[in-house]
Amino acid sequence: MRTLFLGLLLITLPCVAQVYTYVDAEGNRVFTDSPPDGSNARQLQMAPSNRIEPPAARTVAPAPVTAPSGPILNYELLRITIPQPDATINDSAGKLIVTVSSDPTLHPGHSYRLLLDGQPVGTPGRSPVFPLENVDRGTHQIAVEIITEGGIIVERTPSQPFHMKRVSLAQKRKVRPCEKGDYGVRPECPLKDKPKEEDKGIISILPFF
Repeated sequence: MRTLFLGLLLITLPCVAQVYTYVDAEGNRVFTDSPPDGSNARQLQMAPSNRIEPPAARTVAPAPVTAPSGPILNYELLRITIPQPDATINDSAGKLIVTVSSDPTLHPGHSYRLLLDGQPVGTPGRSPVFPLENVDRGTHQIAVEIITEGGIIVERTPSQPFHMKRVSLAQKRKVRPCEKGDYGVRPECPLKDKPKEEDKGIISILPFF
């Protein structure tokens, strides 16, 4: 039994170890790596180990991180507040006020730009209010952009429609007829249309002769 146990130990010894065997005084076969002097021990030739060494772990150098050339200035929100989508505007002169809001407010060097039917209107600026005049009758599309000083678009709202309904002066007079005090005050009641007052005839009294 002892000989079997020692034999099992031999299997687990590293292949570089030197193994010797001899028979002790009690007749037992002994396996050891350090035989006693005068034991007539002989060295055993061990078969090579079939243990496979795991490959060395590969270390991959992380890719270099390139810092951005400048701060990225984004906006959480950009929307047109006036008019509401699909709003109908009644104005005989085709006037309209467009307002916009952003969160955060404009960063330095940025401007608002209004687009009417896909074309820029007016000069970009930092004011969120855009007054429009003489907008043609019918349906139009508006959008607002935030641009840099170099004209790069940073943010843009979706295009939204509105409907311009220009009421004629004649229609206004029909809805609300002009009174005497309205002429020269209301645009649909110009002074040139003011009715002339009837001339009261002057009755001359001739003396009786």
